[in-house]
Amino acid sequence: MSNAESSATESTTGRLTVDDGVEIAYYGAGNDTAGLPPVVLSHGYVASAELNWVYTGVVPALLAAGRRVIGIDARGHGRSSKPHDPEFYGEGRMAEDLRAVADVIATDSFDLVGYSMGAAVALVVAATDRRVRRLVIGGVGGSIVEIGGLETRLAPSGAVAEALLCDDPSTIAHPAALAFRTLCDAVGSDRLAMAAIAQVRGQTRIELDRITSPTLLLAGKDDPLAQRPEVLVNALKEARLKGLEGDHIGALADPRFVSAIVEFLAEP
Repeated sequence: MSNAESSATESTTGRLTVDDGVEIAYYGAGNDTAGLPPVVLSHGYVASAELNWVYTGVVPALLAAGRRVIGIDARGHGRSSKPHDPEFYGEGRMAEDLRAVADVIATDSFDLVGYSMGAAVALVVAATDRRVRRLVIGGVGGSIVEIGGLETRLAPSGAVAEALLCDDPSTIAHPAALAFRTLCDAVGSDRLAMAAIAQVRGQTRIELDRITSPTLLLAGKDDPLAQRPEVLVNALKEARLKGLEGDHIGALADPRFVSAIVEFLAEP
């Protein structure tokens, strides 16, 4: 979180070895001057804490608002360990990692923000951990209710894994799978780890009825992976929806993406 740390009065970088031997990298920046708990950030598939939260302006804005921020590189991503066996993955396993980091930073309350895969992880955490004060999720929609997890109907897990494992991307016929491969190559992700994640993507059951945290859902109006966001909002006890311009990636560039997160998390 190098860009964020330059504007913070305190910064930390750590690696936590969890119970299955995987090392999880996490980054902290800022001091709490707003009298509110830390903000924990959970990024999307193929991304990292830096890509999803520093480069989009979320971390600098939270620091400017006086918040302590903790970014986590999910297993398989960023500076965390990258096993190539699907047995090491799934949103439920990543949720356990996030809770373990929250234990290490010794907080009895935290706000939680997740995007895409990270939103599914955040929902799992919010359903099982009463320390979550407020919750922001983005890049997900009705599929969380309709099929119980991330949108895999447009980009089937098998097609995505196959696209990530093939030697020649010009042979990939499935457009959504090709988009994942292109993104993976562009950011230099470990394709074998991404393929392993793809094979178990969306299989973790999310118990929405157990989530009591006030929740904000951010969804790009042209995002095929966040269609029918109102279905998800209606399935949560206390949730509101804010529509953004753009598709799954473009929504992150809408200035309201950052301001909506900061403003919602500033509420008592």
